[in-house]
Amino acid sequence: MFYNVTLHIGQPSKPYFLDPDTGSDLTWLQCEPCFACTEAPHPPYKHNNDYVVPPEDPLCKSLQPPGDYKSKTPSRCDYEIQYADGFSSRGFLVKDVFSLNFTGGKTTKPLLALGCGYDQTPGPGPYHHHPSDGMLGLGKGKSSILSQLNEQGYVRNVIGHCFKGQGGGYLFFGDDLYDPSSLSWTQMSPKHPEHYSPGDAELIFGGKTTGIKKLRTVFDSGTSYTYLDSHAYGTLTDLVKKEASEKKLTVAENDQTLSLCWEGPFKSLEEASKYFKPMALSFNSTDGKARDFKNVCLGILNGTEEGATFNIIGDISMQGKMVIFDNENQLIGWHPDKCDPFPKSKAVSI
Repeated sequence: MFYNVTLHIGQPSKPYFLDPDTGSDLTWLQCEPCFACTEAPHPPYKHNNDYVVPPEDPLCKSLQPPGDYKSKTPSRCDYEIQYADGFSSRGFLVKDVFSLNFTGGKTTKPLLALGCGYDQTPGPGPYHHHPSDGMLGLGKGKSSILSQLNEQGYVRNVIGHCFKGQGGGYLFFGDDLYDPSSLSWTQMSPKHPEHYSPGDAELIFGGKTTGIKKLRTVFDSGTSYTYLDSHAYGTLTDLVKKEASEKKLTVAENDQTLSLCWEGPFKSLEEASKYFKPMALSFNSTDGKARDFKNVCLGILNGTEEGATFNIIGDISMQGKMVIFDNENQLIGWHPDKCDPFPKSKAVSI
């Protein structure tokens, strides 16, 4: 299941479909002149030469690796970004008008920085990005849309999303669309300030510990699947295979959708979940509630093989939950939710 957000950008405003990604900062669009662009729903974005971001801009410096940054092109800020699945984008930074809706009916049009991506390269693995016009960077860095809106005084530094298991859902900025007392909360790890990370996790299966602890974990909505390191992945798949065998499920050898699939009369995730015990990742809690991510076992991949440096909780593990990233208080929270209808408030929705 893939998710995208429709954003209206430019003057005049045009719609673009973007992948929401809490694992990266920069928002970018496939842009003319396109030297290497992937399949997309809309024509490439056309930037305004008057709004090209120079190399000395603080936003430019926040995108570069540590050390003295020297742009290959003196008049503009170049960027290059690579994602967990190997997909990459190369381009330069520009500014343009974003048309954003407040849920009370008001529309605001801030000038925000984004990437003009003229060179996109798909990853080497079988799990590629679905066709989109670009990426909506929702990370913690200065260049993210959330950070820019917060810096300009539009919203508090809080983001939330709710992905429906059947597709659809919503995304919002601000802190007034939820009741904090209804969520399970965990502290963001100070060891990984650049990520939405709860720190180290323990792998639980069927309500029992697997003995695997200290899994460095991040939440990443831009990654469709969940990735565990090779040791945790091997332990989990052994347990799942054993249980599937006991339930007389047959491995679907010819199904290459994911690395592990089973044949069966499965009409829904809810039906399939009856055959498998729940997997959970347990974090240090601020309220003592269990962290239970059910129905994710078939969507878990070997992160070590993909070159991942963290254990990644992808959007498949966040379906049917409102998930909140509260940068004001350094907290991550969630609770089960149908993700429909959209809550009413004055927050910014997109």
